[in-house]
Amino acid sequence: MAGSPDRNGLRGRVAVVAGATRGAGRGIAAALGELGATVVCTGRTSRAGDPAIRSDYQRNETIEETAELVTELGGIGVPVQVDHLDSKQVARLAQRLRADYGHIDVLVNDIWGAEVLKGPPPTWNTPIWRHDPDTGLRILRLAIDTHLITSHHLLPLLVDRPGGLLVEITDGTAEFNADRYRISVYYDLAKVAVNRLAFSQGHELEPHGATAVAVTPGWLRSEMMLDNFGVTEGNWRAALDGSIEGYPQAPEGFTESESPRYVGRGIAALAADPNRARWNQKSVTAAELAREYGCTDIDGTQPDAWAAQETRPRTD
Repeated sequence: MAGSPDRNGLRGRVAVVAGATRGAGRGIAAALGELGATVVCTGRTSRAGDPAIRSDYQRNETIEETAELVTELGGIGVPVQVDHLDSKQVARLAQRLRADYGHIDVLVNDIWGAEVLKGPPPTWNTPIWRHDPDTGLRILRLAIDTHLITSHHLLPLLVDRPGGLLVEITDGTAEFNADRYRISVYYDLAKVAVNRLAFSQGHELEPHGATAVAVTPGWLRSEMMLDNFGVTEGNWRAALDGSIEGYPQAPEGFTESESPRYVGRGIAALAADPNRARWNQKSVTAAELAREYGCTDIDGTQPDAWAAQETRPRTD
């Protein structure tokens, strides 16, 4: 994948990216499309769907935009509006996938949706006895229950033949998170739990010839993060010198930030690797996958925000 992606590396494969509306999910869907995959892009915010299940963020990005990007890049993008906290909706998604494709090759659990709930940096490190429990439990539901519900309904479509890949997207590797407190008890638990989900599901998938991996992006230049600094993907470095009037200056570590496509390209390369089982139950960063497979970000670089082993903010 060094230089340019293999445009047919995943041709004929069916991937589901749960939580593909924006951020890492959109970047992963796009990168799978670069390799020719059929990508079912799920999420709550839809241009044509039910407005009642729109994302908590109330932003403009839609699953249709993601699906269109997948198709523009050479894959086949299919938008499906799903609230992954609703087991009945995910069960209907499984029925549709079975009817339309019979099988899925890749499932990416990138569902999050709690970025606003986790609060801005001044609210971090609030002890549990001062933290609103309703907010905290909502974080856990969005971050963990959604993954469990989605795996329950969709993994039968992945284990019916050998070779399937499950990717759990989180923040921080298992090693990094093991001895670092992450923002709050609730956020910390959520991100540690998703790493463990890859480990435990990998144990259950292995007898079926399938693989589970936890992957963490670095400092992600998501739509929300770019908006925070008043920049776009095209001029994001302007945030480093504080030249954008009315917006905060990005800290020095922002030089190692990455576009959402970066983690996507690593996952796409992993999905195309016939020896992907060697990654089973592991927890890795986007940068580790990039080094292993020779992929780069859209600007040709290989950023590594985790290299300094510092906690970096992430918005997906």
